[in-house]
Parts: sequence; structure tokens; C-alpha cells
Amino acid sequence: MIDVLRSLDTTDRAILKILQEDAKITNSQLAKEVGLSPAPTLERVRKLESLGVIQSYHAVLNPSYLGLGVGVFLLITLSSHKKHQIQSFVKKMDDIEQVVECHHITGSGDFMIKILTSDIKSYHEFILTYLIEIEEIGNMQSLIILKTYKQSRSFDLS
Repeated sequence: MIDVLRSLDTTDRAILKILQEDAKITNSQLAKEVGLSPAPTLERVRKLESLGVIQSYHAVLNPSYLGLGVGVFLLITLSSHKKHQIQSFVKKMDDIEQVVECHHITGSGDFMIKILTSDIKSYHEFILTYLIEIEEIGNMQSLIILKTYKQSRSFDLS
């Protein structure tokens, strides 16, 4: 994967920077902004997609507008670190719709998950309905998001 990064020229990087900010941009406008004609621009975008550099295009929704005003990070410590237990836990997280992120981490816990819910009562119900039943969980700590000041979906490509 590091070889892919090295093979990206300044035009590829410019395309990626623009698409991170506005994935709805037309190919014609993208071509203008990077200084190419539309055909080679489209060819470069398709190459970046086929290499897996561009994974997907999607809409970013505002959770508050959808009645999901409470975000919670949960620091999860597993009861065991056997491979099958880790895989089982990850599968269970994948199957729970309210879990929007699941990260295997280092430090004082094993996983950091993020859930979105409507209110504290529904968060409590989530714990009782889903998490209490997962035998792989040894310990968990809730970190309620009070306010998000920065949430970037793009990153530096230099």
C-alpha cells in the first residue's frame, strides 16, 4: 500500500484532495480544477478506485436532524484475547446497527466503539439489549460526547 502512495503524482493527489471535500463534483469541473481534459481525469479517478485508494462515495448525514442527538464512545476490554474471541466480538459489532465505528486499539482497552442514539434512555436500553449479552466483554467504560468541535473526513496527502 505504501507503494501506491509513492506512485501518486501531484495530479492524483489534487484529485484526491478535491474529491475528499466534494465527492459530488462533476468530472468536467474536476478536470478544470486539476488542469486536465475530462477523459484523462476520469481515467485517473477510475485508476484510483481500482487501486482501492478511493473506497467509496457517500452522503454525510447530520445525526441530530435524524433524532440521534447522543453520541457515545465505549472503551471495551475483552475478557480474553484469543483470536476466536476477538473475531466473534468484531462480528457482533458489525451486526449491531447502532455501532457506527469499531476500532481495535492499544492502551487501557481493546476496542473503542462509537454509537449514536436518540437520548440517554435509549443508550441505557442499548446497553441492556446488546452489550450486556456479549460474553466477550470483560469491562466497558462510556464516554458521552458533549460537543464535537472537529470531525474531518479528509486527510493530508503530502
